[in-house]
This record gives sequence, structure tokens and C-alpha cells, in this order.
Amino acid sequence: MSGPAFLRRACHFRRLPLLSPLRRHRMEQMVSERLSGVLVHVTSLPSNGGIGDFGPAAYGLIDWLASAKQRVWQVLPLNPVGYGNSPYSAISAFAGNPLLISLDTLQEQGWLAAEDCANLPGSDGNVDFAQVTERKLPLVEEAARRFLKQSTGEVCERYNSFRERNDYWLTDYARYVVIRRENEYKHWLDWPAGLSQHDAEALTAFDAEHADALNTEYAIQFLFQEQWSALRAFAMSRDVRIMGDMAIFVSYDSADVWANRELFELDEEAKPTAVSGVPPDYFSATGQRWGNPLYRWRYMEQHGFDWWVDRVKRQLDLYDLLRLDHFRGFEAYWRIPAAEETALNGEWVEAPGYALFDRLKSTLGGSLPFIAEDLGVITDKVEKLRNDFDMPGMRVLQFGFAGRGAHLHLPHKHTTNMVVYTGTHDNNTTLGWWREAEETDRNNLLTYVGPLAHENDVVWSMIRLAERSVAAICLIPLQDLLHLGSEGRMNTPSVPENNWTWRYAPEALHPDIALQLRHVTEQCDRDSYVPEEMEEQSAKEGDEAKEKQRSETDAVSVAA
Repeated sequence: MSGPAFLRRACHFRRLPLLSPLRRHRMEQMVSERLSGVLVHVTSLPSNGGIGDFGPAAYGLIDWLASAKQRVWQVLPLNPVGYGNSPYSAISAFAGNPLLISLDTLQEQGWLAAEDCANLPGSDGNVDFAQVTERKLPLVEEAARRFLKQSTGEVCERYNSFRERNDYWLTDYARYVVIRRENEYKHWLDWPAGLSQHDAEALTAFDAEHADALNTEYAIQFLFQEQWSALRAFAMSRDVRIMGDMAIFVSYDSADVWANRELFELDEEAKPTAVSGVPPDYFSATGQRWGNPLYRWRYMEQHGFDWWVDRVKRQLDLYDLLRLDHFRGFEAYWRIPAAEETALNGEWVEAPGYALFDRLKSTLGGSLPFIAEDLGVITDKVEKLRNDFDMPGMRVLQFGFAGRGAHLHLPHKHTTNMVVYTGTHDNNTTLGWWREAEETDRNNLLTYVGPLAHENDVVWSMIRLAERSVAAICLIPLQDLLHLGSEGRMNTPSVPENNWTWRYAPEALHPDIALQLRHVTEQCDRDSYVPEEMEEQSAKEGDEAKEKQRSETDAVSVAA
């Protein structure tokens, strides 16, 4: 399937009403659409409270993207983080991260007062996760308690509906959070026996004794959903799609494994018999030992992949498009014996990818709005799995200059059914990469793009290469647009510290950058030309969405 066909599929899956002239025009343009977008995680926004969130900075980013004719915003997983603060190491594959809830919005809605939020970390500087957790999380919890006591009317109906629709994961997640807190954040293996074993009788007694704490966790997840849904609706009004990201594996210390241990390769003591990772690769000479417990794929298949169906449905309740991290693992995964300290002594084991995606396709209806992260050593079988389900793959320009074997990442090797990046969250920034690259790689780039007057020119040279690609979607990390060096790097794989903390400055999104990006986007036909009057309509719809949110907020505040 071609890139444009994939985009038609993604729009169909959203089942969004295309009622305005702008929406109707956009649907007509789908047959020839090419998209451009920006990769930046929510935590990287300059929001008040020391960490990016769903508040004013997020709305400002969407407005900026629309002004630059960027129509995709890619985020990393929005789940509550665990070890190392990595969004790919979450304590739940279903829940939302409470730290992403906007304190500004909670104040507007009346669930917090201005004095509650005094002396918090501001909008400048990188994220200090320990500080943010210590100072912001209690405020989110207090807002949830006030919501439970004071909310009335329609918002209560929405809350009850949310509880009912999400009970399949929400109850055990709330239990996990409260029990974990009660036991000083120890691994669930070290909890009291009945609770550790997820015993029904022990859980019933715990629920009765901790009803208030559990209700608070339910309310926190509702507030997360309300704020994210409002932000996503605003993005839609600005014709910006949101691409999410789903890690293939889940953390051992998570609500998912604790409550569903029959789905994982665990021994009689509930300890992993084998763990996930990848063999030696570009990032590590000894491979990467991720340590996640592996799935009991045969058991899952015998039960209709129900857990996966639930998980994907939840993701598509949050996003328009979904990147499948480590797509390689759906065809075959690297199985490392749990006793091994590195990933060297593992083996490839076949996974039932075809059966899984067939089940998802038949259950969800129509095609699947997935993008396959197919980086690294990819076999013909992996390529066939991706192609048979019409999923775009990924290409990263930084990889393309390492030698002739890496030329598949360069634009002359691209096809339409791809997503092209200058770099990803796991790479250095383009400027940082250039400064630290091998001389051979630098010379290869100069051969490809021509001489550079200044080292900063490498950034826009790479951006233009990506935008000119035939790939259906082009995504540029925000750090590249801001001309940042290694100080803007988000993550270094296999390095456990100092990751995920980067935030851009409040004044960083300058109109001149948006204008330059807009011109490149238009010249490369990634803007799907819209008449001027329809652009005005788009802006009007966005303003109306903001006004609607303000009206709802005022109504809630009055009720409170």
C-alpha cells in the first residue's frame, strides 16, 4: 500500500466527523497527501511546575505547528514512568502519567487555588523528576480529592462513564499504586503475601480499607483523560494529528505483570525465566539487556490475544496514529536467560505476529493505523510482516552516512510507505551528531549534500533532505529545528542516567523558525494546499475549541 493509502486509512480509523468546509477539503486532499510533523515529548514543554504538561504550553505548541503547516505531533508514551523515568519503562501500559496533568488547568477548573501552586518549579530548565514528583504529585492528588467531593452534574456523569469503560485496567492499576505506596515502593514480589499474589480475598479486604485512596487514583486518571482529550480535540481543530508510541514490552514491576502474571514467562515464584533485549548493535557491543519479562505468546494466542486487543484499543483512544516500538519483536524476539547479565547469550524466538495483527485487524475493523519501528538488523521476514499489513517503516538520515550498507536510510532509497526522520529520541541531535561523527561519516554527508558554509548549515541541509524524501511522513525532532547540540539530546540507549530531562525554553518557538519550516514544507508539497479562506476557517475552529473549553471550565468552577 502506498503512503497516501495509509493516510486515508488513518483518517478513516479516527471516525472523525468531517463537517466543516475545511474538513471536507482535507478529506478530498487525502488522495495526494504528504505530511510533515515534529517530534517532541510532552515532558519537554516549558510548562509551570517543572515538567511539560497538557496546559497552555501544549496549546501554544499546537498553534505553532499549525502556523508552520506541520500536521503531525509525535509524542513518546504517556504512561506513568517507573525505573529511570523512562516512558518506555512504565508501571502501567494503560494508565496516564499524573505528572502530565496541568496545574494551570486544575486551577482554572477550581480544583486547586493559586496559593496551592506557589513556589513550585517554573517553566525554565530541564526536568528534575524527583523534585517534580515530590512537589507536584501531591497537588494532583489534592485536586482529585476535591473533584470527588465537589463535582456535580455532567462532569460526574463523564467520570462515572470513564470508570465503567476503563474498569478492565483501572481497578488493578489503582490497587497497584496504593499498595506500592503503602509498602514504601517495594517491588510487588515483596508485598504481603496475599496482595503480592493478587489474591481475591486479600484484595477485597484491601479495597474496603483503602476506598478513599483508590477513588483518588481513579479521579487522577479521569483528570488525565479529560485534559488530554481536550488537547487532542484542539489539535484536530488545527488539523494536527497526534502520533503516539507503544513499547512492545512492559515492565516487570508494573500493574500489568502483577495482575496478569499468567501472560508472562515467570517461574513458580513469579520471577522471570527469560527477559527481553537485543543482540549487539549500533548502540552497544554487548547488546541491550532490557530486562522486561517475555510474553507467553502461545497462551495469549489461545486466548484470542485479548490483552493485546484491550491494550491497542486503549492506545487508539489516545492517538490518531501509533508507532510500534521494536516492531522486530513481533516477528521474532531476542530471548535472554534471566541469569545472564548481558544480552550476548540470547537466541531469536519466533513470535506470532501474523496471528496477532490478524486478530487486531478483525477486531478493530478495517486497516491498522500503525507505524513500524523497524530499525536495526531487519530480516526479510520482518519486512514481509510489515508489508503484508501495510505498515510504514522508518528511516533515519543520521544512519545513512555510515557506509554503503546504510544507504537504505538515504532519500534516494526511500519509498512512499515510510516515515523519515533526521534523528529520533534515541539519537543525538543533528548538530550534536555532526560534531561527534566519524570523519568518514562527515565526508559522506558532504558528498551527498555539497559543501557547508558553516557547521550550523548541516541542520537545515538534513531537514531539507528529509522533507524532499518521497516518504509519506517526515518528522523532525524539535531540537533540530532549534539548532541544539548534544545538550538537547533526549536519551542515550544503554546509559541509565541523565535521560528524558530535556525541555525547550519558553521563548524557543520563534515565528521565524515556523516560517522557515513552512516554506520548506510548502516547497516539498507536504502542506496539502488549502485556500486562504479555509486557513482562516481552521484558525476560527481552533479558537472555538479553546472557547468551548473555557466555557466548560467556567461551568465546572461554578459547580465547585
